[in-house]
Amino acid sequence: MTRNPSLTSAPLIEQRADPWIYRHADGYYYFTASVPEYDRIEIRRSRTLHGLRDADPVVAWRKHETGKLSANIWAPEIHFIKGKWYIYFAAARTAETNEGLFDHRMYVLENDSENPLEGVWAEKGQIRTRWESFSLDATTFEHRGIRYLVWAQKEPEIPGNSNLYISEMSNPWTLRGEQVMLTMPVYPWETIGFKVNEGAAVLKRDGRIYISYSASATDANYCMGLLTASEDADLLDPNSWSKSPHPVLATDEEKGLYGPGHNSFTVSEDGESDILVFHARTYKEIQGDPLYDPNRHTFFRPLSRFPDGAISFE
Repeated sequence: MTRNPSLTSAPLIEQRADPWIYRHADGYYYFTASVPEYDRIEIRRSRTLHGLRDADPVVAWRKHETGKLSANIWAPEIHFIKGKWYIYFAAARTAETNEGLFDHRMYVLENDSENPLEGVWAEKGQIRTRWESFSLDATTFEHRGIRYLVWAQKEPEIPGNSNLYISEMSNPWTLRGEQVMLTMPVYPWETIGFKVNEGAAVLKRDGRIYISYSASATDANYCMGLLTASEDADLLDPNSWSKSPHPVLATDEEKGLYGPGHNSFTVSEDGESDILVFHARTYKEIQGDPLYDPNRHTFFRPLSRFPDGAISFE
């Protein structure tokens, strides 16, 4: 596939991390992401990908003043499920010290308006998992009539910061049945600064199901890995998934992209190409905690496809 250099040379949207772009049946692209203040969830829409840059953002929801939904609003995703809109996001409690930084849980908002920039976003509550522990980056997909959730969580008995899990769902905010670990950070490129597997995104193509994810600290070491399963496999069986031993997208000093990760997938305007959406910085050296450096920008580029159906993020 020939790439359009304009898709990789400059950010689509500046200072928007953890970007999520969804193209709906109405022909609009819907965009949401973490804002630098971590205090609200915004949505914008456009008929074109480039049009998202100048589209007016609408605030869908703001953090609470106190309590569990009052700090560090991270990584929202917007989904359309059975006629309603849903936003998945992570939130922590207000804390006077950094002890509250990694106190996140996953939550869901629901809106039954035709246009998600309108109407009321109702809080459906916390997604309850097997453990009451640090959890974030919920994403959902449907396969053969079953809805699944994939998310990152700290399992109390396992060293490290977060692993990736999968479960079936009984509705868009409730898990059912077995909750299975898909991957934990074991490779050196997954454990720099923090032992992290997070930020999953799902792509179904050519008889395969791909789950991309991000690893390591959120500085220039941040990078992306990939899990692959057959569409005929038992998705709740960890043995159904193969894991790339190498990162599929990492810092590229030639292109001036540092710490790429936390991606989503969408499609081109003609519907012919899959598009990789991700955030990255344009410099390596960061002053202070990388989480509070605002300059993680949204980029996008076409995915390369090979005759055997495999994909490449480079």
